[in-house]
Amino acid sequence: MIVTVDTGGTKTLVAVFDTDGKIVTEQKFPTPVAINDYLVELKQTIDTLTAGLSITCLSVALPGIIEHGHMTWAGNLGWHDTDIKGLLSDHYSCPIIVENDANLAGLAEARALEVLPNICLYVTVSTGIGTGIVTNGKIDPNFSRSEGGQIILEHEDGFARWETFASGKAMLAKYGKLASEIEDDSIWRAVARDLAKGFMTLIPILRPDVIVLGGGVGAHFEKFETHLLEIMKANMNSKSTPIPTIIKAAHPEEAVIYGCYYHAIDVTAA
Repeated sequence: MIVTVDTGGTKTLVAVFDTDGKIVTEQKFPTPVAINDYLVELKQTIDTLTAGLSITCLSVALPGIIEHGHMTWAGNLGWHDTDIKGLLSDHYSCPIIVENDANLAGLAEARALEVLPNICLYVTVSTGIGTGIVTNGKIDPNFSRSEGGQIILEHEDGFARWETFASGKAMLAKYGKLASEIEDDSIWRAVARDLAKGFMTLIPILRPDVIVLGGGVGAHFEKFETHLLEIMKANMNSKSTPIPTIIKAAHPEEAVIYGCYYHAIDVTAA
């Protein structure tokens, strides 16, 4: 059995996959504020779900920068400098993988496409903004520590990190509404403009074939798609830097979990 863990800012989902790649059981719990409490809750949940079963791999997703299983920074959780892999290895003898959640979601979404792109850029716009870069259906190790939401852009006569003004959290602070509650087209045009600033910076550098948009805001892509493309077409040189295909995530709620599964298969088969 492969155990997968999607650690979010508010909730954590643990799912167990069988050898055919199907989820046989799963359970959620509120993500504790303290990392030690999280680890206790995580171990208890895994042990309950896998009682009597053999775990072949434990694949954990975290929102932040991960280096060799060591979490150096997870801004939205307030965690940093923690050897997640080492702390779990004390309890489990199976191979343990710890990876950035956006990288894993991007992996799942890239493999869900009918034609596997050379470069797929996954962008999740939710509480913050995360990015995952997948090349030829695999997480690219050269970009696995990238944090697109942290790029610095000019904004309102100053400079700011992209996610501070274009994320779901920023939208709620500015408009007093969640993405699911916004129907005003003028607001969606403003949202599209803020998102376009980041896309127009990343596209010439990464030159992705496809951009997959996920997260709570990305789930409403059809509400701002036209505005986003109009802004990008008006400001980008289509001859030197073509605008890639931009699509909504196929499985926004399950992408990270399935990415955990695919990554576990890739790593254990290597």
